[in-house]
Amino acid sequence: MARSPNEGLHVGLIMDGNGRWAQARGLPRTEGHGRGADAVRRAVEAAPALGITTLTLYAFSADNWRRPANEVSVLMGLLESFLVRERTNCRRRGVRIGLIGRRDRLSPALVRAIETAELATRDGPRLYLRLAVDYSGRSAILGAAAGLRADEPCDERGFLRQVNRACHSDPETPPVDLIIRTSGEQRLSDFLLFESAYAELVFVETLWPDFGGEELRRAVESFRRRERRYGGLPSTSRRLGLQNSA
Repeated sequence: MARSPNEGLHVGLIMDGNGRWAQARGLPRTEGHGRGADAVRRAVEAAPALGITTLTLYAFSADNWRRPANEVSVLMGLLESFLVRERTNCRRRGVRIGLIGRRDRLSPALVRAIETAELATRDGPRLYLRLAVDYSGRSAILGAAAGLRADEPCDERGFLRQVNRACHSDPETPPVDLIIRTSGEQRLSDFLLFESAYAELVFVETLWPDFGGEELRRAVESFRRRERRYGGLPSTSRRLGLQNSA
C-alpha cells in the first residue's frame, strides 16, 4: 500500500523503559510510568511540526494484564488522568484523541473518560492521536477476518479498513510509515502488525521517560533519508550511486 510522499506520516511509538528508568534511580516502577506521561505530552506537542498527522502510542498491550495488579492500577489511573487533564489542551491544539483496543475489560470510569475525550476532540484537524490500550495486533487481524463476508470481495485497502474497525479506529486511518521503539529493545510486541507491513523501524536506546521532541525529530529525519521500495528496486539514481549529486 504505497502512499504519496505528500501525505502526512503515520508514526507508531512503542513506549518502553519506564520501569528501568525508575529502577536505575532507586525509585518504584510506578514512578517511571508517571514520568512517562510527561514524555507523551512532549511527543504529541512535537509531532505536527514534523509532518506527523497520525500518532499511535502503545500504552497498554493485551498481554500487560499479566503485570502486578498494583502496577496495572497505576497505569490505568494515569491514562484516565491524562485523558481528563489533556482533552482541553488537545482540543485547543487541534489534536483528535481516539482509543484503539478492547474496552470491555476497562473500568466504567476509564471508558467514560475515553468517550468524553473522543467526543470533545473529534474535530481536531492537526493530529490524530491513537492510544493503544488493551490492544493486540493479532486480535485486530482476527477480528477483521471474522467480519468478512464470503460473498464480498475485499482488497488490501478494504481489509485495512476492517482492521481499523476491529480495533475501534477511524476506518480511513492510513498504514504505518514509521515505528519507533525506545529503550533499546528490538521487537514489535504485537503492535500494529498488519498496518506496519512496510513500515520503517527505528530503535533508540533512550528510555521512554527521557524521550522528547528532539529524539522524535531525529527518528523522523532518519526515516526521511531512507528509500521506501515496497518490494521494488531502488531508484535509478541510487542504483548508479548518484543520489547525492546536484
